[in-house]
Amino acid sequence: MPKRNWLLSLFALTGFWTLMTPVMGQALLPYTPRLNLEQLEQRGLELAEDAVQLVRFQQYELALSRAKLATQLAPTQYQPWFILGTLYIQKQELDQAIEALQKALSIAPEEAGIKFTLGNAYFQQGKYRAAVKELEQGLVFKPNTPAALFDLGNSYLKLRKITDAITVYKKAIAQEKNFWPAVNNIGLIKYEEGDTKSAIEEWRAALTIDSEQAEPKLAVAVALYAQGKTEEGLKLGEAALKLDSRYGELQFLEDNLWGTKLLKDTKVFLDTPSIKALLKSLEKTPS
Repeated sequence: MPKRNWLLSLFALTGFWTLMTPVMGQALLPYTPRLNLEQLEQRGLELAEDAVQLVRFQQYELALSRAKLATQLAPTQYQPWFILGTLYIQKQELDQAIEALQKALSIAPEEAGIKFTLGNAYFQQGKYRAAVKELEQGLVFKPNTPAALFDLGNSYLKLRKITDAITVYKKAIAQEKNFWPAVNNIGLIKYEEGDTKSAIEEWRAALTIDSEQAEPKLAVAVALYAQGKTEEGLKLGEAALKLDSRYGELQFLEDNLWGTKLLKDTKVFLDTPSIKALLKSLEKTPS
């Protein structure tokens, strides 16, 4: 409900518009209700928490409506704006997300989580320098945050700052040894540099952490196939695509930071008759 209408309803419910009759011809002065702003703000924060709980149950539209109302009830608190911005990212409404996150940041400029989330939104927009700025500033306050380090590494990778990317990926792994996405992305860099052996080692290390991840499994498969180990590569690639058929789409792989060399080899791999037949059959399989 819009703020104006919400206030009108509040006035009606609390009886502020009860008909009053002037006494002895006196002019009736307008009555100004004394709203308990502290209670309204507290209710706003409770709604923000409700939104978080709804997200956990994947009730995104309900969460979004509560977050919007929360920003109306508690506009000077950063949490509702932060949650609203995060929900807009979930909906891929990035302009609205950035606007809400910037509002949150204006209220709590040293809150690292806001900067990290804003950096992620900028990355998704392709504004990699802006992403780096926010992520680096957030890491000043919370330097040992693996997810933020990973996003920073991805931003550096997009900016072709390869050494910086590897450095922050390794920092992320140092903080969380089982953080396989950072291990995987180091493999992506190694492959583009022509170091196939090291790339395969990184991807196998990622699979040691989580053997059910399609991305490093497919990457190893493509690398093996390109080396002439066709049977082993095809078998592994089929297993990877059965885990997640999205990795059979070159655009999806490019979005996941696969480089030119690896994409070229992957295209050859995906064009093999057995893989094409598998992908076709997976398209027909109900999800």
